[in-house]
Amino acid sequence: MRILITGGTGFLGKNIEQHLGQFLNQDYSLTLVGSSVYDLRCQQACRKMVQYHNPDVIVHAAGSVGGIGANKDNPGKFMYENLIMGANLIERARIEKTPKFILLGTVCAYPKHTPVPFLEESLWDGYPEETNAPYGIAKKTLMRLLQAYGEQYGMRGANLIPVNMYGPHDHFNTTSSHVIPALILKFYNAIKNGEKMVTVWGSGKASREFLYAPDCVEAIARAIETEPGLQPINIGTGKEITIKELVTEISDQMGYTGFLKYDDSKPDGQPRRCLDTTKAKQLLDFEAKTDLKTGLKQTIDWFMNDNNWEIPE
Repeated sequence: MRILITGGTGFLGKNIEQHLGQFLNQDYSLTLVGSSVYDLRCQQACRKMVQYHNPDVIVHAAGSVGGIGANKDNPGKFMYENLIMGANLIERARIEKTPKFILLGTVCAYPKHTPVPFLEESLWDGYPEETNAPYGIAKKTLMRLLQAYGEQYGMRGANLIPVNMYGPHDHFNTTSSHVIPALILKFYNAIKNGEKMVTVWGSGKASREFLYAPDCVEAIARAIETEPGLQPINIGTGKEITIKELVTEISDQMGYTGFLKYDDSKPDGQPRRCLDTTKAKQLLDFEAKTDLKTGLKQTIDWFMNDNNWEIPE
């Protein structure tokens, strides 16, 4: 089985490369591609890529994405690039008769005030949280496009909706990263520089659910080896934590003892995020295995070791 991963040089792609073999029960060859080789915004690049590699399965993990700040600064860019990359690739997969297409969606596609826990049936019940709406709408549109291609052309695959992911190989930047890597770097810098106070974006009252990236890889493997259909499937732990609780956990694990200040002039984003993961269990036989405390420790250890950094005594 030939598997092609877009976004192969990114956060999730690197985790797929490292962990996919643990979960697949059949022989496979894996090709990971990044934007430096194939610009998926270009139809010709998509054609060349799919024709050259001739995959049995495409896993579309590429995306133009960032944290709340990046989403706020790049609404047009994120909406256009995600829409065009996904649409180009789905259409090319149809033309080349690729047997299976696995689309990675986003929890940002859900309406802002979706009842908790989020059910897949609620996806179209309202408008997403404003900061993430362009990105979320783009990904939601691609999910519906893949379903439409299934209805009209018989395309097979899966629509997976992973919750906020974290783990090794993430992008660590205090302004453009997602919340966990941004906080890890923020606390590391504060300890290194002897800062007595760390300012956290938002009020800390919003809640989030977090999925350890290797667990997401297992869900992708299950989708590759089964036939779940093209209905959206939530991929997560089904457990939420407030940002304030998350900040405390990361600061404790990293040994930061200074003062924590919450800047409530910054947006919290969606008030709550927590998924109902019943369909993942039913259709993929998938349940996330890594609890947040363990996953955070492994992520912090990877961050420190990968950068050869040491926290000063």
